[in-house]
Amino acid sequence: MVSAKRESLSNAVYVLPTVVFVLVFFIVPLCMCVYMSLFNWTMFQGHRFLGLKNYVDLFVDEQFFRSLSFTLLYTIFITPVIIITAFLLALMVNRRGMHFLGLYRTLYFLPVVIGLSTSSLLWIWLLNDRVGVVNAAIMGLGIIRDPVIWLGRTGLSLVSVVLSVLWKTVGFSMILFLGGLQSIPDELYESAKIDGCSYLASLGRITLPLMRRTFAVTILLSVIGSLLAFDQFYIMTAGRPANSTVTSVYWIYLNSFQKFRLGYGSAMSLVYLAALLVFCIFQFKIFRFQEE
Repeated sequence: MVSAKRESLSNAVYVLPTVVFVLVFFIVPLCMCVYMSLFNWTMFQGHRFLGLKNYVDLFVDEQFFRSLSFTLLYTIFITPVIIITAFLLALMVNRRGMHFLGLYRTLYFLPVVIGLSTSSLLWIWLLNDRVGVVNAAIMGLGIIRDPVIWLGRTGLSLVSVVLSVLWKTVGFSMILFLGGLQSIPDELYESAKIDGCSYLASLGRITLPLMRRTFAVTILLSVIGSLLAFDQFYIMTAGRPANSTVTSVYWIYLNSFQKFRLGYGSAMSLVYLAALLVFCIFQFKIFRFQEE
């Protein structure tokens, strides 16, 4: 009896830091956000109770829906690019007998340790129309005559941000795929090779089916990261041109900390959080259905 109580107490001690962390940094801020969303909460002039008016205003906010559609477009555009590139890189660095294999893995993963803000500033310099390396290289090859303003046009600005984020994050997805590849027993490939299966046949019949969990996790992390995109657009485009590259999180930031509409920003945050939760539940349901 005493040992059971002692074990329960020790388990509670181990769990306590996590409970405190979740309580202080998630539950309390979430409750405060719900409370603030019911008020006309400003930075300096106090607050006035509005009820559900912030939520009503949200659903007639055209810029919010434009930012939401752009965020979805960015997510749909960048997710397959990251997944396909990361999987191909993982296949390449998983080859045995390849010279300098550790060096290649390090080089592909190295951008991940760089901060997103630093990476965005680096790409601003690379894409600069006057001193940027990208324009200089393309003009040196004779492909273009005049410098391209990469971050000043609607389509090109999105492509530029996608390239910078791909360079920054593909190494992390590559590591996840590499772990999934190395967890597959070699005996399966040897048996398939004896049966006369080609590399592509083994890839389709062995590798891809056994890596469904890895693909599901990687896609989920990539999609959530894309839906929460903020830093790269705030630094690289600042919403230009004509607010065409304003993401949902960026629009929440603009209303909360530049227009000082903290109550309205809280309402948007809660609605966006609910949408993300629905998406995650839907993703897990699909994955569970495929497993069954």
